[in-house]
Amino acid sequence: MYQLAPNIELLFTEAGDYPERVRAAAAAGFDAVEMWGPTGVDAPAKPKDIPALRAALEETGTQLTAQLAEPRTQFMIPPWDHSEFFRKLDEGVEIARALGCPRIVVGSGTGFGGWKRQVQLDKLIEIYRTAIAQIEGSGVTLVLEPVNVRVDHPGSLLDRTSEAAYVARGVDSPAFGVLYDIYHSAVEGEDMAAELAGAGDLVKYVQLADAPGRGEPGTGELDWDERLGILRTSGYDGPIGLEYYPTVESSASVRRIVEAAARA
Repeated sequence: MYQLAPNIELLFTEAGDYPERVRAAAAAGFDAVEMWGPTGVDAPAKPKDIPALRAALEETGTQLTAQLAEPRTQFMIPPWDHSEFFRKLDEGVEIARALGCPRIVVGSGTGFGGWKRQVQLDKLIEIYRTAIAQIEGSGVTLVLEPVNVRVDHPGSLLDRTSEAAYVARGVDSPAFGVLYDIYHSAVEGEDMAAELAGAGDLVKYVQLADAPGRGEPGTGELDWDERLGILRTSGYDGPIGLEYYPTVESSASVRRIVEAAARA
């Protein structure tokens, strides 16, 4: 069975602030959670109480599987000055280590009209080679997330799993990989089996939501037994982040995917 990690930005919000959401997730039977940015630079625009969050994770024995890099949504190619990204990366790694989080999710930000796509992808490789050198020895892995541009992230540069894999191959580090989001991939019309076959062992984290709508499994059109079966066949056996907007109370919303994960 896959380890499922509810996103505490979107799930268990009825419990209160982030530490209480961790406790609520644990009470619902989960031993892992994920979150967005820790300091409020991007989303959400509210800093987290890191000591209180750490206490809740330790108290419940819950693993924080992933957090977002900051800044993320403002990452552009050009400008050439990415100093704020590199400065905040050190802070993010420090927080990740304090919280026992092994992954930081990074993105491409927006593309730049007038520059060839290949040039921009190669620039991403250069940026992330520098980032990996900067955090060497930290034990934290960076995972690059392609996102859909059709619905949720218009203007983003990286929207194809194959291009994220191209960047990961160029960075060429065991501390860098691809985040495969089943929802984003489905919205972009990708063939999941083909994309995972092409990405191979570069996939180091997975997230999900149903499509269309980005709700919990069962609210859209995806066959979750089929999707998780494809994921299992690909060889991925790591955690899966539940990053969706629930249409019902959080504990009820996870039931279908918990059942499907048990069969995968």
